[in-house]
Amino acid sequence: MNAEKLTTPKDKVRKLQRKLYQSAKRNKARKFHALYDKLYREDILYEAWKRVKTNGGSAGIDEQTIEEIENHGVERIIGEIQEDLKGNSYNPPPVRRVYIPKADGNKRPLGIPTVKDRIVQSVMKLVIEPIFEADFKDCSYGFRPKRNQHQALEVIRKTCNNRGNYVLDGDIKGYFNNINHEKLMMLVERRINDRRINKMIRKWLRAGIMENGNYEESTIGSPQGGVFSPLLANLYLDYLDTIWERHYGHLGKLVRYADDFVIVCKNYKDVSNSFRAVKLIMSRLELELNMEKTRIVNLWSGKDGFVFLGMEVRKVKMRKLNGTEYYATDMWVCKMKQKVIKEVVKETLKDATLYQDLEEMIKRLNLKIVGWRGYYHISNNRVLLKLDRYILMRLVYWYNRKKQKSKRYHYGEHVDLFRNLGLKRISFAS
Repeated sequence: MNAEKLTTPKDKVRKLQRKLYQSAKRNKARKFHALYDKLYREDILYEAWKRVKTNGGSAGIDEQTIEEIENHGVERIIGEIQEDLKGNSYNPPPVRRVYIPKADGNKRPLGIPTVKDRIVQSVMKLVIEPIFEADFKDCSYGFRPKRNQHQALEVIRKTCNNRGNYVLDGDIKGYFNNINHEKLMMLVERRINDRRINKMIRKWLRAGIMENGNYEESTIGSPQGGVFSPLLANLYLDYLDTIWERHYGHLGKLVRYADDFVIVCKNYKDVSNSFRAVKLIMSRLELELNMEKTRIVNLWSGKDGFVFLGMEVRKVKMRKLNGTEYYATDMWVCKMKQKVIKEVVKETLKDATLYQDLEEMIKRLNLKIVGWRGYYHISNNRVLLKLDRYILMRLVYWYNRKKQKSKRYHYGEHVDLFRNLGLKRISFAS
């Protein structure tokens, strides 16, 4: 059997992506003309379907779920998409508007595309993302291949420790709802000169929103919730990254995760100038800073800090072996996220679950604990230990209610029992 037959669709897609990335990297001025035919390549369509299935998610306005598409026949739906794309007849339907609660008590609007549209968006992302990845700056960490929150936080920690004593903690007012379509398309067209590709992107931007049976036209913004939206959002703010690197990088270190960003500076003059520069760049993008949340933070004495990606960042006083005191950057789970974790634990251990076996409940808790530890393991361990104690306390209360005993009945024995049954910890110390 030859090597060609052993090549999987995923391998073929990666080969195409590498080729596009390398071409874009070699020539920063190159425009890509012939991309549309890649959208209906069978290997790319199946790879896109695989990713949509893995990510899951609810149905769009057609109420068709991933499971129903599997029952309907994946080959059939892929064939329909391929035919629509070949004939230039694919028109994205409106997204379904839903609201999800935010940690601060407000609600975030999401736009849920149909599963079929998520497949087409994934195809588009697979094809054009490598081209823009070749241009994106190192300061951007959100929704990018091989980049994550931990990397962004580590850069912040190191920069703060390297005489970074002032921080501009930035917040963009309603970012996703205020992206200017024409300016976004100008940025797309700097690299993509395929008329059909650009037409498809415009269709997505203008697809509109359905909420409670009412259609709302979209003339501005890019709804959160789509597969393709994070790439467009990164592309729009790449203008900030580019202008900062080109003209203002001497003022401070920019670290951006999607629409959240901080700039770490060495002194008050630099951070003040950074504030003015960012406001100017935002005005060019027709965006506004949320002045209630955007602020200058003085880390010098350890009295103030800032929250970024769910972590509170501060400088804390430490002592060397010889008794010399110094300040170093520390991070821990912010109060709002601690509150969210506790609420999830309380909801998981509510009275309505008393009928469940202890072993089953521990398995349910472990699924959540493993996720929290995976993200928050870079936190100061003292905070994680407190969260572990809270989980143990709630589980003891739950178990005693199940056994109709007082809240703290045999607390120590129960803790040993839970540990023996495999209850995991968020903290990394015994």
